Amino acid sequence: MRLHLLALLSRGPAHGYELKQDLEQLLGAAYPQPNIGQVYVTLSRLAKSGLIEGEEIAQSSRPNKKIYRLTVAGTEALNAWFEETADEPRARDDFFMKLALASHTGLADQIGLINRQRREYLNTMRTLSKLSAAENRDNRIAQLLIEGAMLHLQADLDWLERCQEELEGPR
Repeated sequence: MRLHLLALLSRGPAHGYELKQDLEQLLGAAYPQPNIGQVYVTLSRLAKSGLIEGEEIAQSSRPNKKIYRLTVAGTEALNAWFEETADEPRARDDFFMKLALASHTGLADQIGLINRQRREYLNTMRTLSKLSAAENRDNRIAQLLIEGAMLHLQADLDWLERCQEELEGPR
């Protein structure tokens, strides 16, 4: 969430609740909604590390609010993040480790694990389909997020099928 908040602050100063609302509006219902406490804790850490600075703003009928803005170091960190590529090959996937260790330890049935994971992926796809239908069609970012998640799930389902074929096939 650190870099997400920095990116939002690149548009101009904002307080924590505004940043939370911006994320929710941008990403829609398919993306896990940020907890406001998590937003403020992250903002505090960003300030301590010198990536943002905060300023108390007095309000007449409400408690003071803190407005945050990027520092030069924050802008540099954000630019570096946008230059990086995502390195997420799933070689360290938790499910795969369960699958590999199931037969090695005798603690679980591999096909049972595959079937449970398949059901979970299918349930998630149904949920995403409903969210896609309910999501505002004008929010292209949210639609792309849902579509990407569904394509990843389909690839995961195909991979589960491949695992099952391999494990049930002749040795």
